[in-house]
Amino acid sequence: MSPIDYTHILTKAVDELSDNQSYRGLFHQHREGEPLPSGKSLERIVELSRAILFPGYFGNSTINSQTINYHIGVNIEELFSLLIEQIQAGLCFGVENSGQCDCQSPCRATATQLAAEFISRLPEIRRILATDVEAAYYGDPAATCFGEIICCYPVIRAVTNYRIAHELHRLNVPLIPRIITEMAHSETGIDIHPGAQIGHHFTIDHGTGVVIGATCIIGNHVKLYQGVTLGAKSFPCDEQGNPIKGIPRHPILEDNVIVYSNATILGRITIGEGATIGGNIWVTESVPADARIVQRKSKEN
Repeated sequence: MSPIDYTHILTKAVDELSDNQSYRGLFHQHREGEPLPSGKSLERIVELSRAILFPGYFGNSTINSQTINYHIGVNIEELFSLLIEQIQAGLCFGVENSGQCDCQSPCRATATQLAAEFISRLPEIRRILATDVEAAYYGDPAATCFGEIICCYPVIRAVTNYRIAHELHRLNVPLIPRIITEMAHSETGIDIHPGAQIGHHFTIDHGTGVVIGATCIIGNHVKLYQGVTLGAKSFPCDEQGNPIKGIPRHPILEDNVIVYSNATILGRITIGEGATIGGNIWVTESVPADARIVQRKSKEN
């Protein structure tokens, strides 16, 4: 094939891909000064947050009790600046996506306020993450120390991202919370929607393949194993046949529940306090407190 034939193929592809019918719903119209949130900047936000929440384990490893105030201060300053920039981008995206964007929207001032509010919540995020580390350590006989849990266990990486994203979600920051939890999903195989509500002393053993839906409510001292799905059973639709968004559709797990590997729990049902759900089970009805749900033993021939 001659070079001119290649040129024809490339030109034809460009023309087809530039046709507005081909990219309908897939094209973001950039506005001057209103970029989309940056994946690289959000990765840095997570790195800084981890360094603040787990000093010495992430970030500067030479930190000590005499220099901790300085190092956290430096990290907070950079985090604050990045948060303002990225939250502003998220707010502009959210407003534009609703069809109400205009250049007079006070996104910068709102972003600054939200960034400061998020940083004020970091001490509480650390407090609850400390309980998650405890739950992972005391729930795994193979764990040798808290440091091993923090450095090595995928649940801590995933739950750290979730707890950061959840606070941003509570502050009604668009888009960014979901990007942050999807970073952890890609890294660990644990998929936790930022809208889920999860109590303290939460852990996931092994972790790969766990899915926790947007409207899940999980109590305190809950433990999941790999492959668990806390999902929706069905999606009520509107008159046009489109799923109705925002309605509660995922399970509620009360305190002290254990769910073993590859169990699937679907719909707005309640797993009562202290209940145990065995592995490889499909659950679509509520389970009473302290119940033990396991597979029936197969009959022997």
